[in-house]
Amino acid sequence: MSDLSPTLQFAMDLLRRPSVTPEDAECQEMIISRLEPLGFKVERLRFGEVDNIWLRRGTEGPVFAFAGHTDVVPTGPLEQWHTNPFQPEIHDGNLYGRGAADMKGSLAAFITACERFVQLHPDHKGSIALLITADEEGPAINGTQKVVEHLQQRNEHIDWCLVGEPSSTDQLGDVVKNGRRGSLGADLWIKGVQGHVAYPHLAKNPIHHGLAFLQEIATTEWDQGNDFFPPTSFQISNIQSGTGATNVIPGEAHIMFNFRFSTETTDTELRSHVEALLDKHGLDYEIKWRLFGLPFLTSSGKLIDATVNAIRDVMKIETQLSTSGGTSDGRYIAPTGTEVIELGPCNATIHKVNECVRASDLDHLSNVYQKLLHNLLLDGAPDINA
Repeated sequence: MSDLSPTLQFAMDLLRRPSVTPEDAECQEMIISRLEPLGFKVERLRFGEVDNIWLRRGTEGPVFAFAGHTDVVPTGPLEQWHTNPFQPEIHDGNLYGRGAADMKGSLAAFITACERFVQLHPDHKGSIALLITADEEGPAINGTQKVVEHLQQRNEHIDWCLVGEPSSTDQLGDVVKNGRRGSLGADLWIKGVQGHVAYPHLAKNPIHHGLAFLQEIATTEWDQGNDFFPPTSFQISNIQSGTGATNVIPGEAHIMFNFRFSTETTDTELRSHVEALLDKHGLDYEIKWRLFGLPFLTSSGKLIDATVNAIRDVMKIETQLSTSGGTSDGRYIAPTGTEVIELGPCNATIHKVNECVRASDLDHLSNVYQKLLHNLLLDGAPDINA
């Protein structure tokens, strides 16, 4: 396949590695082999069983970092794939393979953009860095979060960060994520007393006792959002109770729910409100909370301006800023004071069987990334045709 572009070729090389989370399958070593000869200093950072790398070219600020992950989600039923998910193929202009869109295509675009930019501008100002983990699709405990903590311990700061998550909707670059909602989950156990349905006075049905609480919490308006975020949302994701028999009152109900919250409220306020409602309804309960991520927002600044201009110059479109979707590793980077955005290929097939990306989009994406580097790290240098 010598006729493939460098970006497409490298993407296919990465896709051949079965790096199902938390495995890296030597993807990071492939990245190192491309960037170390360009003057990137390499740090291999292993936390627990997770491989991470921090690569940096330059010692001065400002620091621009690409952030991404080499791990992918499991394939799902192999018989439903049109192709082998770890033997990438191009059909009808689409590159198929697990991780094509999320996010090995972006990784390949990172690398080739850096290669061209450094070749053209070896004396650029500031520093270029890459933060790559193999623990994004899994628990995300020993990945980006730990690398950021490691950098903070030695006072190493990232000024601008682009996360290569698939942000686009219909056309490459039509959507850039400039923030994400927070995610707060809970496991709630409402306690009752098991008994025979014919003798309800000798039992206590936790489902019946919890219904009024569930109705109130499901219809509560938590906030009205703001110019960048929709209102905070609440969803029950699972309810389990009972023995499976029709004649037994259950002794406990287990309810799982999640908040996706805006910057108009805090996780502390949400927890307090929920527990106040539980007490109001007189429930005997146990609740365990898990904060998956705080909301973050880059409302303006040099990074957004440079990204909007790069997309306009390369793709000839105006992008839309959005905070929709789930969480990303940007939630670990933004709290350090870093301007963070997410820009990657179209997300229509991520985590699905037959995941794919438009093959031509990867070259365009690499050009956008190169133009972004130009916009941020060159002072008065002549423009280039990315």
